[in-house]
Amino acid sequence: MKPADNTHGLRLRAAANRDADLGERLEKLNLIGASLSAERDINRLLELILAAAKSITGADGGTLYRVADDKTLRFEIVRTTSLRYYLGGTSGNPVPFYPIQLYRDGEPNHSMVAAHAALTGKTVNIADAYGAEGFDFSGTRAFDAKTGYRSKSFLTVPMRNHEHETIGVLQLINAADPRSGEIVAFSASDQRLAESLASQAAIVLSNRQLINQLEQLFESFINLINSAIDEKSPYTGAHCQRVPQLTMMLAEAVNDTHEGPLAKFQMTDKDRYELKIAGLLHDCGKVTTPVHVVDKATKLETIYDRITLIDTRFEVLKRDLEIQALRGELDERKLRVRLRELDDDRRFLHACNMGSERMKDEDIARVKRIAAYRWCDVAGHEANFLSDDEVKNLTIRAGTLTEEERKIINHHIVATIKMLEALPWPKHLANVPEYAGGHHERMDGRGYPRGLKREQMSVQARCMGIADIFEALTARDRPYKKGKTLSESLEILGRMKLNHHVDPDLFDIFVRKKVYRRYAEMFLEPEQIDEVDESRIPGYQP
Repeated sequence: MKPADNTHGLRLRAAANRDADLGERLEKLNLIGASLSAERDINRLLELILAAAKSITGADGGTLYRVADDKTLRFEIVRTTSLRYYLGGTSGNPVPFYPIQLYRDGEPNHSMVAAHAALTGKTVNIADAYGAEGFDFSGTRAFDAKTGYRSKSFLTVPMRNHEHETIGVLQLINAADPRSGEIVAFSASDQRLAESLASQAAIVLSNRQLINQLEQLFESFINLINSAIDEKSPYTGAHCQRVPQLTMMLAEAVNDTHEGPLAKFQMTDKDRYELKIAGLLHDCGKVTTPVHVVDKATKLETIYDRITLIDTRFEVLKRDLEIQALRGELDERKLRVRLRELDDDRRFLHACNMGSERMKDEDIARVKRIAAYRWCDVAGHEANFLSDDEVKNLTIRAGTLTEEERKIINHHIVATIKMLEALPWPKHLANVPEYAGGHHERMDGRGYPRGLKREQMSVQARCMGIADIFEALTARDRPYKKGKTLSESLEILGRMKLNHHVDPDLFDIFVRKKVYRRYAEMFLEPEQIDEVDESRIPGYQP
């Protein structure tokens, strides 16, 4: 027998050996299909596809290409086990190779085997690249010369989706005989298995890309809503972005806690995505809130700050006093005293109008006393110095909103819940309305809008409640206050824990895991980040 014939016989027996374990490899193919469907990350999915193809065919090396929009084949993953050569994907090593052109000067590029497979939709099985005709393997030879490798058998399989479009190419190199380890040609069963895997992988990859695109579209739409809120009021737009991030930071801290009451709380990637979406949508109902209420920086502000009208009235009173003095109806000493009193009253009303300090009973009484002053308006009619509406606003005990305006603000959460519950959420996002709609509830059931108690709320909703409050305390962009420091904010939040407003266990994790500090480093001004003595935080349990 001639040596060539003997070599041919050995190759046939090697192929037969590989075909003998076909049943086992089919079972592996089925398991691979299930694992591919479960993977959400595109890079890991591509790596799984190539690793699976190498495993079921016994290939030493492989490359996965994807068809790009510019009609090229882009290298995504390159793996050669014997060389420990890992490029692309999650390896952290970029692929340095130029994309393969599918067309050159407008003509199909059939000289490159990967391009040929992509263009024709047909598998190419080559026993030895060095002896193959019709394809350009100069790049392969150059790689071998540089690395000392010997690229021999090639199996190049197009990846076609359910619409029969080629979306990528799977190329496997150097099949090894499982018994001898000799590099052999890819067998007929290798080819069938690789083609089956490529078909499954193409559909899974297309579906994952479609899902990712839909998720990106959905998130872009959410950001569009938040941008609309931002356009209505610059005081709330950043809030819509910061609360989701702080919520996720606290939830991750709880996820990493392995002792205590919340030790069993764990999140999957799906859980994280669900909470992220809920965070982004937690204030979507603010699109229904009137701008003049959201932006009410002072107690007398409507379209403009009505304190200027009161300033004018003070000037009228002062003018009338000076006229009385000129007529001899008021002596100089009493004039100076009365003018000084009016200036003090004006400064007092300006301070009341800001709403930065809580009104005391004596402050409210003084506003009402000033309101009883008499003056003549432009029509010559005598009237009280302050109208009933002005008195009502100026005597707001805390903040700048009346009870009616506060109800309008609070309605945003009702609108949020209605909007979110009206949407046909898929199973993996079914909890979004509950997570987003619970951030104004209290642990003792005295919150709104549903008066839920702690045990009726998810951990995620309770996390968002703390995030919403802490962001509001530290925010610098509110029209009615300046951002508080870390120590001030934690003191207030600690008192809210003691008053059963926020979840006590989550608050302790918020402090213990230094979530507040990491958030501060991302979003607060340096002057807000003061030293925090955690032992002095009300209610904190280390």
